[in-house]
Amino acid sequence: MLTKQTRSLNIRGKIALGYTVILVMLGLFLVIVSSRITDLEQETVYLSDHDIEVHELTYRIEKNVLDMETGQRGFALTGNSSYLEPFNSGLSQWTVNYARLKALITDNPNQIDNLENIKRDIEKWIQEAGQYVVHLKQLGRDDEVAEYFQNDSGKSVIDSIRIQSDYFRDNERKLTNERIDMLKDSNHKLITTMYILWALVALLALLITYLLSVSIVKPLQHVIQAINSIADGGNMSERLKVKTMDEVYDLGEATNRLLDKVQVDQWCTEQIASTSIILQETTDLSVMSRTFVNKLATTFEIQYGAIYVLNNEKDNKRAVYKRMYSYAGRADADIPYGAAQIQAGEGLIGQCAVDRKVMFIGDLPEDYISINSGLGRIAPRFAVIAPVVFENKTLAVVEFASLTKWASHHVELLYELLSALGVSLNSVMTRMEIQSLYQDSQSMNEELQVQSEELQVQSEELQVQTEELQNHTSELMDLNRELENQKSVAENAAVELEKYTKQLELSSRYKSEFLANMSHELRTPLNSMLILSQLLVENRNNSLTEEELEYASVIHSSGSDLLAMINDILDLSKVEAGKMMVEMDAVNLTELPALLTGYFEKTAAQHQLEFAVHLDDNVPDLFFTDEMRMHQILRNLLSNAFKFTEQGFVRVEISCTEYRPDEPDSAPVEMLAFAVTDSGIGISEANRELIFEAFRQADGTTARKFGGTGLGLSISLQLAKLLGGYITLQSEEGKGSTFTLYLPYLQEESDIVPIPLGAWYPAAAASEENAAGSREQEQVLNDSMLFEREYEKLHGRTVLIVDDDLRNIYALKNGLLPYDMNILTAQNGYECLQIVREQPEVDMVLLDIMMPNLDGYDTLSIIREELLLRELPIIAVSARTMKEDRERCLAAGASDFISKPVLIQDVVTRMCRLIKPRDVQPGSPA
Repeated sequence: MLTKQTRSLNIRGKIALGYTVILVMLGLFLVIVSSRITDLEQETVYLSDHDIEVHELTYRIEKNVLDMETGQRGFALTGNSSYLEPFNSGLSQWTVNYARLKALITDNPNQIDNLENIKRDIEKWIQEAGQYVVHLKQLGRDDEVAEYFQNDSGKSVIDSIRIQSDYFRDNERKLTNERIDMLKDSNHKLITTMYILWALVALLALLITYLLSVSIVKPLQHVIQAINSIADGGNMSERLKVKTMDEVYDLGEATNRLLDKVQVDQWCTEQIASTSIILQETTDLSVMSRTFVNKLATTFEIQYGAIYVLNNEKDNKRAVYKRMYSYAGRADADIPYGAAQIQAGEGLIGQCAVDRKVMFIGDLPEDYISINSGLGRIAPRFAVIAPVVFENKTLAVVEFASLTKWASHHVELLYELLSALGVSLNSVMTRMEIQSLYQDSQSMNEELQVQSEELQVQSEELQVQTEELQNHTSELMDLNRELENQKSVAENAAVELEKYTKQLELSSRYKSEFLANMSHELRTPLNSMLILSQLLVENRNNSLTEEELEYASVIHSSGSDLLAMINDILDLSKVEAGKMMVEMDAVNLTELPALLTGYFEKTAAQHQLEFAVHLDDNVPDLFFTDEMRMHQILRNLLSNAFKFTEQGFVRVEISCTEYRPDEPDSAPVEMLAFAVTDSGIGISEANRELIFEAFRQADGTTARKFGGTGLGLSISLQLAKLLGGYITLQSEEGKGSTFTLYLPYLQEESDIVPIPLGAWYPAAAASEENAAGSREQEQVLNDSMLFEREYEKLHGRTVLIVDDDLRNIYALKNGLLPYDMNILTAQNGYECLQIVREQPEVDMVLLDIMMPNLDGYDTLSIIREELLLRELPIIAVSARTMKEDRERCLAAGASDFISKPVLIQDVVTRMCRLIKPRDVQPGSPA
């Protein structure tokens, strides 16, 4: 206990007594000084009210005279009546100011005489100059006015007025200075009196201050000495002892309470830091739960505890919390450690998870739970149920039972520890979820590989069936020619032939539908795999290791390769089914060397090969063919050349030659030859015909050195036939190969006439690994060559992008941003129709076909038939690539058709071709 001694006065009383004495002395000081200040105030008021007003009135009178002179001269010069306003105003106001000034100086005869002289001069100027000149000007006697101003007798009067006014003000200044000197003497006397009184008050205040400081500072020094001792590393449990019963005693008590609070806060901070370190070092959910509960049991002296963690699996769409660890549970009870799982809202644990609030329960019954030890058992008296919340989501719920109720600082510490646990639990759960997604993506990739192999087998089977049906059809046609002379036999043969023909068409249709459906079924999971793997590659939470990022990158690359293989299979199916469309257009051969160099310059540098493109002098600048198919064939041939050449060179020779058919009397046909020569491995005689077949390669073993599906050469060969040309091969194993593409030289756009050939030679499979890169290089090169022309045509135009997938909208918007177009977006057909109705300035529409509610076909019909916008360019975009899908879109009203995935350059090219000139309104009704 602190020793207490009763004092007559506390600090407040001592200070109040000292101030009372000082205030009494100050009161006497104020009484003496106030009488003298009153006298000074009267003198100061006279100066401010009299002298200043006198000076002001003299200046006003002089200003009135100046206004009259200015108005007189202005009216005399211009004749404008507005100049008479200051003249008349000065004429009326100077007499008023004169009367007021005279009343103020009645006690000074000399100044009154001076003022009278000024008055006489003013009246003289008004009569002889001011009113006289104004009167002459009003009568229109300008000559007399000009003659007056030549003499200007009024100027001397005005100068006299100014001199007399200055003399008058000088006299007033002398009088004012005399009064100020008298006022200064009075002020000096007042200051001397104040200094004497202040010295007396100061001496008394110093005496009182000394006495008060002695009675207050000494006890405070004892308190400060004790605080410094603790701050310098002394014992935090040491407390202050104050003997006086005043405010110093209260200060000591407050300091002791502060030390108690600091000691508790330091302890809480240490517990939070140690718990956070333990949780950060733990990556397993069960180990983290056990470590946290054990730590809280030691910190809060808990006799029982359990933790329930959110389980990712859900039952009846309600969150389920699984018991991860129990502290001091009883093994021989019916429910040894509490319920194994609790749903959200079930019991106090479930309700706490829903409400996200801490529950404090006191006065627990005897049968709540027993706390057991080696010597006995006892029932707890206090329980706490608390949620572990992270970003408004309950990740876990903890329950503790204790024999004693917690202090308030224990509760605050519990909140901080639960927050730290929430961050750690979320980190561990997120890591587990990422690992699960990674495993799912690996399983999906394996499943796609199996489906791809099955697709290849089924495609080969369908190809064999097609060849058999084609053989049957040929046999039936021969039989029909042999039985032409027998009518009855010919009719039966015709019926049989028609049946087999229908079977062939049915088989071809089944094959096309099968490939289209399988393509859709493969693209759907492939799309999910690509998206998931891309999310893993982006590593937005920065939780994946470098090895895991490499795995995700491999998955994404494999999915992209699989997509390219699916596209090759569909191209081959279209060619064989006769559904590949050929668009004849003029091709500029002078640009081809630069294009091919742009495609494969980087590839040649990577392989350290010499690459050159030579254009002969006899090659024409323009000819007609399908430019896209021609580029596809040349890219396949060049990709194979780089793939199978490890050192040396790759060259392209473009020349013009003649083809002589075998038929007699047939005129030679002019052809363009595109020869691709390499110094690679070459092709043996046995494998030259093999590599022409789909899915076949020269080296088809499992230990082959070069990859690929073997579709590129087959597609190139079929495309060459489709363009009316052919491909030849000259090769020597170990020395290199020369693949030559021959295309007919068409000088104008016309239908292709196929050239009968006796034999076809293989080309070599295209390398899928360079296809994607070539397409990117083609896009970059075309953009650099065509951007200026395309920008001139597209900038400022308005395009409407309609797609239910926000990712597609985002990609198209970013692709069209360089052209400075006004881009509008819609996510379904209804929004598209609304925008087209409300904004007639739309120049182009990119319309997705497969959309919910109102698909692209119905939207097209409404725009063309109901809104009568038949001239508005609309490009249909669809994931279906079959011929009938394109024809259906064009029949519904589309201006053009593009299949997904789209290339921005392809979209821009078609937009430039379809968009109307700027003086034509595309949205106007037809």
